[in-house]
This record gives sequence, C-alpha cells and structure tokens, in this order.
Amino acid sequence: MEKYSINHQSVDILLSWVKSGVVAIPEIQRPFVWKKSQVRDLMDSLYQGYPVGYIITWQNPHVRLKDGTTSQGKHVLIDGQQRITALRASVLGLPVMNNKYKFENIAISFNPLTEEFKVRDKGTENGSSWISDITEVMNNDFNQLQFLDTYLDKNTEADKNTVHDHVLKLIQVKNKNIGNIVLSAELPIEIVNEIFIRINKSGVNLSNADFAMSKIAVHEIEPGDEYGMSLRKFIDYFCNLTVDSTHFKDIEENDTQFTQTNYFKHITWLKSENDDIYNPDYNDILRVAALTEFNRGRLSDLVALLSGRNFETRENLKEIADDSFKKLESGVYKFTRELHFKHFVQDILRASGFKDASMLPAKNAINYAYAMYIRARDIGEDATIRDRYIKRLLVLSLLTSRHSGSFETQFEHDIKLINKPGDIEDFVKSIEEQTLTEVYWSLTLPDEFNKTNITNPFWNLFVASQNKHNKSSFLSESNKVSDMTTAQVHHVFPKNYLAKNGIDKTDYNKIANFVYLRDDINIKVSDLEPAQYMARIKEYKGTFGSDIENEGMLDKNLKDNSLPKSLINSTYKEFFEFMEARRKLMANAIKQYYDTL
Repeated sequence: MEKYSINHQSVDILLSWVKSGVVAIPEIQRPFVWKKSQVRDLMDSLYQGYPVGYIITWQNPHVRLKDGTTSQGKHVLIDGQQRITALRASVLGLPVMNNKYKFENIAISFNPLTEEFKVRDKGTENGSSWISDITEVMNNDFNQLQFLDTYLDKNTEADKNTVHDHVLKLIQVKNKNIGNIVLSAELPIEIVNEIFIRINKSGVNLSNADFAMSKIAVHEIEPGDEYGMSLRKFIDYFCNLTVDSTHFKDIEENDTQFTQTNYFKHITWLKSENDDIYNPDYNDILRVAALTEFNRGRLSDLVALLSGRNFETRENLKEIADDSFKKLESGVYKFTRELHFKHFVQDILRASGFKDASMLPAKNAINYAYAMYIRARDIGEDATIRDRYIKRLLVLSLLTSRHSGSFETQFEHDIKLINKPGDIEDFVKSIEEQTLTEVYWSLTLPDEFNKTNITNPFWNLFVASQNKHNKSSFLSESNKVSDMTTAQVHHVFPKNYLAKNGIDKTDYNKIANFVYLRDDINIKVSDLEPAQYMARIKEYKGTFGSDIENEGMLDKNLKDNSLPKSLINSTYKEFFEFMEARRKLMANAIKQYYDTL
C-alpha cells in the first residue's frame, strides 16, 4: 500500500481548497500562535523563492451513506496550520483569532521600490512608497495599470518598470508552489504519526487525541454545518477556562456565534471557577468520554469510530460516524457538567486529602477515577457507596500503578464490569483482596519509602493521609501540614550532619528522612543531631519557636508525622535503624488512611 504521495500545489490552489472545504484546517478556530513578524517573513520567503517547507494532509476515509452512495473524505491538515492560516490572513485578508479569542486582521505591507515587507504600521500606512496591505494587490480584481498611475503620481521619482516588475513579482506569490504530503486514508494512526515525526523537523509527536480533535473539527452531520467545529470549541474552551477563567469574558465578547449554543450555556459556570487541582486538557476529556460512552480505553478506537468504522466489516459508514459523534457529545456534556465536575473535585479529590495539582501528577489516575465516577452515576449507584469506592479506587490506582503501563487495556477491562448498582463496590473489594495483602502493607509499601524522589505517588499519599486527618507539621502543634508548601519539606536528620558523619546523600535524601517542618524552626535546628534538638524541644520552653508544651503533645506530634519515639535519643549511629522504623510507620499511616476512605 502506498503510504503517501507528494504533490506541489500553488498558494492560490491551496487557499481555494481550504476555502471550499476540500482541505480542512482543524486549528482554524484556535488562537493563532505565530507572531505577526513570522507572517511577514513567510511572505518574504515566498517572494524571494525560498523554500517554506511542506504541509501534511491526511485524507479522511470515504464513508458509505444510507442510500448506498459514497461520500468523498476531506483532507485534514495535520501539519502546516500556522502557515496556511498566515497565508489566509496575508493573501486573502481573512481575520485570525488572537489569544483574547477576538478576530483581527494581520496586514502585511510591501514597498515596490525596495522590495521590503513589513507588518503594517503607521509608517507604511501613510507612507506614499508603501502598499499598506498586500491583499489589495492579491485581489483578483486588482487593476495593475490603474495602480501604477496612482503610485507614480505619489512617487514621481520612481521608475515605472521597476515598480511594475516588483508588483508583478508580488502577484506571482500566489503561483509559488508549496509541497503537500498526502497521507493515505488507509494508514493506521500509528503509521501516520511515525511519518509525521520523521517529516516534521521539530520531532513533535502527535497523540491519538490530536487525531480525534482533527476528526471532530471537520465533521458535518449535514453538508456545510459547523457541528464538529462547535463541538471542538466546546472541548477547547472548557479546557482553557478551567486553567484561566478570565478568558470567559473574551470568549463571550468575541465569539458571539458560539455563545448562542447550548455548549456555551453548559459551561458558563466556569466564569467564576478558580480551583486548579484538576485542569483537564482535551486528551483527558476524550479519554474519559471514550470510557464512559464507548467502553473503549484506546483513543485510536475512538478515532476509528468517529470515522464511521465498522470493526466487523471494516468499512466506514456515515451512520456509525454520526452516532459516534452523538455519543461523544453526550460524554463531553457529562464530563463538563458543573454538578459532576465540582462534586468529583471536592468530594473525591479534596476529600481524599489532595490539596493541589502537584500531589496528583498522574493524570491517568484522575481520568480513570472520574470515568468510573460518571459511570457510577449513570447506573444509579447510591451516592455514599459511589463516593467511598471511587476514592478508594483512585488511591488504589496510585498505590498499585494501575494507571501506568498498559493502562488503556486495563481501564477498558475495568469499565466494562460496572453495569449496575453494587458493581463498583464488588469490583473495588476484589482488587483489594488481590493487591492490598498483608505482604503489601508490611513489605512492599515500606520499600517505596526507601527511594529518593518525594514527587512519587507514595510520598504524596502519605501527605494526603496527613491532610485528611489534619495532622500537625513536625515540631509544631498549631501548624498543619495542609497549610504548608513543598518548599517546607526538610530532613529529620539534617543532611550536613549526616554528610559529616559519612552518610551518603543517596541515603539521607530518601523519603523516610523527610517531614514538613516550618522554615523558621528548620533554620534554628540547623545541623544539630536529633538527640540534641529534641533535648531542647523537651525543655518545653518554646525553643526554636516550637509550641509543644508537654510530653503528651510531643508524643502526638511524633505520631502525626509517623516518627518513631526513638528519634528523641538518636544520633547518626541510629540513622538506618530509624529509617527502617519510619518506613513501616509511614506505610501504616497510609493503611489507616485508606481504611477511613
């Protein structure tokens, strides 16, 4: 099978294809990221005859309609969006969307005397030697003779032949060729991506979510409608607003067509939303929707379904594509529903002790839990049971790395098991029996705290357990772990003290030697060994700024931080014994935390 063909098309032909819809630009309604100077440079390169690279299009497969006829698949532009958008702006004069979601024109000026291009400014707009906007010349109705007469009247010393030749050369930009690599519709996504990586000089990797979003942007239920583009905006705007709600006003003022849709009304709640613990991107939304609506874990399957794929007959049917889009739309509505999203964030994520996004770097684990949460709602699961077991499932995923490796297959297997009330409880209990054994709690989990990376999920789970149960930070009764930042994570055994006594940093930087400790207390403790600084604390006179006033408060503080009582008398000689004891205490703290979820 021929994987691709290479054609060369003129700028004029390419733009006519884009205008007619033969070539679809998925990114057309996203903010234009090029600087205006890059648009100027592109025009200059074409004018000078310099190469401007290739664009890459992937032909959508032909689909069979209900009446037996075949619909020609569009070519989707998967690389070169910025260049084509720049050409639309500079040659055709079409507006682009800026980062305020407002459409604006990018006018490029040209000087026929010096052959210089500039982004239009007051100088080129008022200067007699400049064509302030080259779209005037690119227009098919452009009258060159009339232009020359007017231009020479304003520039009496200009050479007529020079101006004529340079303007003609500018017009010929429309006839300059750009390479078009057309990828076959029969190619699987993996091969398309491999070709893309090899051709694309930046080595960018396209994801299956990128392909899905391209499919969404160009889909039409009826010829000429903007169903797919509106659905894509729905997804894009939601993702953008969860990160920065101030863009709501920009969208409301500048995309009035979208604000008339039910999609926009559905996400107006985001205008005052500022919780950043879960900021999904389009990959996350598509992944959750694929699970909840299609029982599919692989986004490549979603792309195939959006193309109308019948997996049994291996043909593409428009009715399957239309039905798949309606299911996807339903999934996006569920994902973005205020009640669902806020409840999941507050009563699942935050209620489990996770206070910010840094504690949940594993997006797949969150997506998995959210998909299961939505499925549990769909089947009418009791709210108390649902919330309890979704929290457990999230923590289970983090404890057992269920969200990593071949997670797509695992997620697909799991979601298919949740079909009626009671299924989620049975499912979670079965995983607990298989994975959370006595060996896991007593041996496997403690070993995880023998590592040096405090960004790993096990440290975060330990901190979540402290947050959930309102534990105090080390050496401070009133100061809570939940109020502190990661910058306030310090060593129990000071690193300089251990280094001076021959302990390597690969040992003193292990997780079990870390606690949340106020900076001011840590500075005063300095490089003292635990036996020394703990003796000062036990004077109960507010030493180092500690508010621990008696032995009972000290015992509680040690327990809050899963520290063995032997720390009170420890020197470097007891360091490794301390580390072993603390690893077990930290694992036990997580076990107790899990049991309360």
